[in-house]
Amino acid sequence: EVQLVESGGGLVQPGGSLRLSCAASGFTFSSYAMSWVRQAPGKGLEWVSAINSGGGSTSYADSVKGRFTISRDNAKNTLYLQMNSLKPEDTAVYYCAKDRYSDYDVGYLEVWGQGTLVTVSS
Repeated sequence: EVQLVESGGGLVQPGGSLRLSCAASGFTFSSYAMSWVRQAPGKGLEWVSAINSGGGSTSYADSVKGRFTISRDNAKNTLYLQMNSLKPEDTAVYYCAKDRYSDYDVGYLEVWGQGTLVTVSS
């Protein structure tokens, strides 16, 4: 069974940092691109970042560029999102998602985790 389990969310003050993790199982993790997508309270889904299967290529939404870093450890079957300089508008449920392909160009996200809540507030 393909499974994605996010962790690392919580309450953080503005300007703070958090690192999210996504543990993958049930598929060959190193063969697929991965993404992070978020949903703020009362709003729609917003794509945040993507990384290709080998980890050598990444992409970011303008809203997080320069503050967030996506990475992966294919030996540990784990995806990460390092979030720095957090703002209240970053408050959302963060989901990791598996792409159908090794590159993220098409953005066909076919499997999603259950999400982890990040709250940025003083």
